[in-house]
Amino acid sequence: MASKRRATSPVRPPPAKKREVVKPENGEDETPHEERSGVVDRRFYPREMTNERCAKYNDGSIPRPIALLNAALLDTRARRRQISPGKSVVHWFKRDLRLMDNHALSLASRKAKDHGIPLVCMYIVSPEDFEAHNTSAARVDFDLRNLELMKQDLAELDIPLYVETVEKRKDAIPQLLANFKDWGAKHVYCNMEYEVDELRRETKLVMQCLKAEIAFEVVQDDVVVEPGKLASGAGKQYSVYSPWFKSWVKYVHEHPHVLKEHLSPTANPSTARDTFSAIFDASIPPAPACKALSTEDRERLTSLFPAGEHEALTRLNTFLSTSKAQNYARARNLPATPGTSVLSPHFSAGTLSTRTAVRLALATTTKSLPALESSHPGLRTWISEVAWRDFYKHVLAHWPYVCMAKPFKYEYTNINWEYNDAHFEAWAAGKTGYPIVDAAMRQCNTMAWMHNRCRMIVASFLAKDLLLDWRLGEKYFMLHLIDGDFASNNGGWGFAASTGVDPQPYFRVFNPLLQSEKFDAEGEYIRKWVPELKDVVGKAIHDPYGRGAGKVAEKAGYPKPIVEHKMARERALARYKEGIGRETANVGGGVHN
Repeated sequence: MASKRRATSPVRPPPAKKREVVKPENGEDETPHEERSGVVDRRFYPREMTNERCAKYNDGSIPRPIALLNAALLDTRARRRQISPGKSVVHWFKRDLRLMDNHALSLASRKAKDHGIPLVCMYIVSPEDFEAHNTSAARVDFDLRNLELMKQDLAELDIPLYVETVEKRKDAIPQLLANFKDWGAKHVYCNMEYEVDELRRETKLVMQCLKAEIAFEVVQDDVVVEPGKLASGAGKQYSVYSPWFKSWVKYVHEHPHVLKEHLSPTANPSTARDTFSAIFDASIPPAPACKALSTEDRERLTSLFPAGEHEALTRLNTFLSTSKAQNYARARNLPATPGTSVLSPHFSAGTLSTRTAVRLALATTTKSLPALESSHPGLRTWISEVAWRDFYKHVLAHWPYVCMAKPFKYEYTNINWEYNDAHFEAWAAGKTGYPIVDAAMRQCNTMAWMHNRCRMIVASFLAKDLLLDWRLGEKYFMLHLIDGDFASNNGGWGFAASTGVDPQPYFRVFNPLLQSEKFDAEGEYIRKWVPELKDVVGKAIHDPYGRGAGKVAEKAGYPKPIVEHKMARERALARYKEGIGRETANVGGGVHN
């Protein structure tokens, strides 16, 4: 791996242990750039997948993981339904950390109540999964804080919440099976995740649980419309958002049951307190060492992002009941204006479901979902932004190789990316000499969150102006953001780098100066996050060295631009054109699946 890769950040987790690189006899390191830079983590995955294998996923020659899971559920349904109730029913929490409107939890509670047996809830803390999936320390802390609150809410219903750390990811399935046996559980429920690792794990669990005479049920919950329900006129999965959203709106309008609220769990028999006393008495484990925050960082993030589904609902209702929802279409692009709901951490952790959000948004008006475009453009725009989360999960399900360090447009793997450590470090630290870029990256490093418009600006700058491998930026976001969600993060970076579904064309390159002038006209956002420029007056705030404020900026220690935008744009266009025009190559020489 490269010796220097990320700038120091208040919320940065400890770096992974360096992997020893075996060099050939001539002394040159022939390890692929994407592996040396950490894009493909060989501790957990093989080398990058070939483009030919991506094509086989595309044409169906290799079955999609979601198809295999659905087939396993369908093939075993009759046998699972014949299994008699045991001594308990289990709900396995993952990214659904809420009691309200939780599909699998509701089903598990009903099963337990129908048979007069207790419901047991559980959550697995998996340090190796956190590392393999680049989960940020901020996100791990947020999840653990959510679990602490949820344990209290469940205890009021006499429902135990068992939280266990399983050090090795390969031990997760055996440990789950051991827990089910210990609790005498014959029925286990969880909500579906759409990443490849999770789909394959659940497929194994369906079959292994059945061998142990346990019915393992995986249900849809994380999306409003489940993958596979929407198709183009040609019967294919949409890869462009606008027609997909039009189809999504039509489907939701014609199938209102998809927004129906799932009942919250009912109380356990009081005897559950005695039966599972050890679980009730146990505390939530601390974050693994690889994802631990300092006390100062944890206190700051706790203040910025209070945990729990009650907080999520409060934020949602405040947003919907004020002018924020009405003005959202305009204000959402202004990073200095508090014009967004800031609910992304809750959507990512599952303390709030997209289903609940859309249902409550529609409850604020008498208009139907299709009619909002003309009657409530702000609300409609917000719902369309929430729906992007569904869209990107549909993409994961249909094009699983995007989970495997491959772009949706896998031919773009052939672009000759830069791997300039100094440029990456400047970008990560917010020291590029482009004020809007630097302000955004410093917000990320301080808050573990960044305004969405700024995410697009910094992503375009990394991929186009610096011509760095976009996957480095994708990984950095996941390692630092509290709302890290693979599907949305991957989709956003694919857009910015022109490598994903519904991307900006490769020849469209954000001009950071114009973006700054348009969306932070008075420089309020820049002055907040780049204090070196607080004394710069007027429009020079957007380009101090090019607009006569160079002496002020230099005296304050603000760096000069690390690249010249016009030159960088021309370089990017030439490199993209060369890359996508090149015959597809067998990149990486191996299979990453």
